Formats: sequence, structure tokens, C-alpha cells
Amino acid sequence: MTHLLDTASRKERIVVGLSGGVDSAVTAHLLQRQGHEVVGLFMKNWEDDDDSEYCASNVDFIDAAAVADVLGIEIEHVNFAADYKDRVFAEFLREYSAGRTPNPDILCNAEIKFKAFLDHALRLGADHIATGHYARVRRNPVSGLHELLKGLDPGKDQSYFLHRLNQSQLSKTLFPVGELHKTEVRRIADEIGLPNAKKKDSTGICFIGERPFREFLNRYIAHAPGPIKNDKGQTIAQHVGLSFYTLGQRQGLGIGGLKARGAQKGAGEHAPWFVARKDMASNTLWVVQGHDHPWLQSHSMVAMDASWVAGTPAQQNGAYGAKTRYRQADAQCQIHHVESSSGYFGLTFAQPQWAVTPGQSAVVYDGEVCLGGGVIQSCSALE
Repeated sequence: MTHLLDTASRKERIVVGLSGGVDSAVTAHLLQRQGHEVVGLFMKNWEDDDDSEYCASNVDFIDAAAVADVLGIEIEHVNFAADYKDRVFAEFLREYSAGRTPNPDILCNAEIKFKAFLDHALRLGADHIATGHYARVRRNPVSGLHELLKGLDPGKDQSYFLHRLNQSQLSKTLFPVGELHKTEVRRIADEIGLPNAKKKDSTGICFIGERPFREFLNRYIAHAPGPIKNDKGQTIAQHVGLSFYTLGQRQGLGIGGLKARGAQKGAGEHAPWFVARKDMASNTLWVVQGHDHPWLQSHSMVAMDASWVAGTPAQQNGAYGAKTRYRQADAQCQIHHVESSSGYFGLTFAQPQWAVTPGQSAVVYDGEVCLGGGVIQSCSALE
């Protein structure tokens, strides 16, 4: 296998998505050090409440501009907020309203960062774009296809969020920091005097920021209170609206000190409660006690809306690894019932998986190669 781009051998015009964070800043520096013409581009993807304490993109732009100044490169400020609202946020609300838990970062990468941003960069005459994601791209010399690989730092790998990228997008994309560990990125930033060398990594979604998640959703999604029931069918509390809960959730249930009715005294009596099921038809939230409750364990699942990096599905009945959520070790699994036309596929796991959540993505790997994935529709829990 060879790397897709040995960029040191050919000087290019590369547009780097400068977010204001240290990863994209070091990305720009590394490409500049190779002798490329580097241009920075800051993406503004959200406008509502942007002047508030929760999501102030102007602060990030100031940091990005300061990086551009230190590196001596141009930076352009581009507003993709309308595209984001239409392509990402609208789908986010639809999924939550249907009782699922979507991952807008995945859709943002596919629709904004590697579509709207890529198209804009190409209009600027870019040969490639680059971002600060911890992932890698290489070209398979046998098939000629571009492969998406995990980042070398296992604690920072972001290939999960990039699994919907296609051959056209990957052929134009560079991920320089994917070859490094985060500690090395910080060291480089400090060594060259970048102003954001010690800036804390961003977490969560910009349009929610640090505000309480329930408070944000309450503005956009209709909700109706209903019963919270345990696995015996007993009503133990009231929920505020099913959209505000996700499978596996432990905090914010309002039943933390409640004992299981009918539970025997002793072990397990005070075990924490977890969301296990959401019944939209009856507006019922089902909760169970204990992290390892059978209702939280799934041996199989099905997904839809699959996107495969190579353009063709993973091999039917093939043995792979899969993640059903970010920061999860690859779970040994077998893929089956792969339908390229409908984007349907199923996974059966060698070991039960915890809190497999509809709306999240199941991403399939062959070793370090990310093959693609789809949106989880349902799962089969142990009974």
C-alpha cells in the first residue's frame, strides 16, 4: 500500500479549514513546511444565538485569524449557516422528533465540510483541502481506490465521523495530523509559537454549546410528558418528553434515589437506572436498573442509509469490526443481508453490545480501514 499523497514531491495550493483549534492550525503549518501554498478558510456554520456565551464563533475566528497571522497565510471567512440549517440541522430535528438520537457531526462532515467547503475551495483554485481530523487517506495501488484509515492516535481517531466520505471527496482531502499523536501536535504548536497551542479541545455540537441540551431542544421540538416504567411494567415516575432521552442515559432521569419496587434487599437494590427503551406509540420511557441489564445488551442490529467509502458495500457475510458509537473499541461482528439499492445491512456481534441506539451510526472496519456504515434503525436486545 502507498499513501495517496506524498505532498512533499509536488507543490500545491491547499485550502485548510481553520477552526480556531490547535489541530487545524498544526495542519496548516505542516503543509506550509512542505512548501505548499496554504490558504486558510474559516467556516461559520451556525448563526442563532451566536452572540451568546454558548456558541460564539467570533471567538474561534479570532483564534483562527491569529494562527493565520503567525503562519503568514491568508484566511477567508465563509458563511455556510444556511446550508447547515437546511442539510444538517433540519435532519437533526426530524430524527429527534422521531425518537431517535442522531449524530449531526457525521452529517456535517458529509454535507458541509467535505461538500460545501470542498466546492468553495475548488472554486478558489485549490488542488486539495485539508482539515485537522485524526484520520488518514491512502490509495490502494491494486484497486486504485482511496481508503479511509484510522488516525494513528487510537485515543483521537475520528474516522467514525468521516465514514460517509466518498471516493471523490477523499481524493481531494488531506489529514496531516492523522499521522501524529495529540501530544505531538501540542508540542509542535508550542514549539512554533502558535497562540492556540494550549487551547482546550472543543466538545459537543456548536449550535448547542455548553447550554443544557434539554433547554435547547425544548425550543424546537414539541414534547408531551408520559410514564416512566420499569422492566416489571410498573410506573415509577413521569418523563418530560421522549425526545429528551437516549438509550443508555443515566443522568437526568429524576429517579436516582429510587429503589426498584419488589427488589430484594442487598446487592443491586440501589443500582443506577438507565434508559432502555422508548415506545413512541404509547409515549412510554422504559428504564432498568444496572449497567448490565439484558435490555441494554444487543446481539444484532440493522442499519439503513448506508454509505460505503469504496462505492460498493462490504462483503456479504464478511467478518469485520464495528463501532456503534464513538470512542468504542471495534466489536467483532459479521455483516449480512447487505442491500446496495436500499442501503440496508445487518450486523451480528460475537459479544453483546451495550445500548445500541437508533439514530446513531454503525461504522464497519476491516482492521485499520474504515469501510463505511449506516444509521442504526433497530437492535435485538437480550431477554
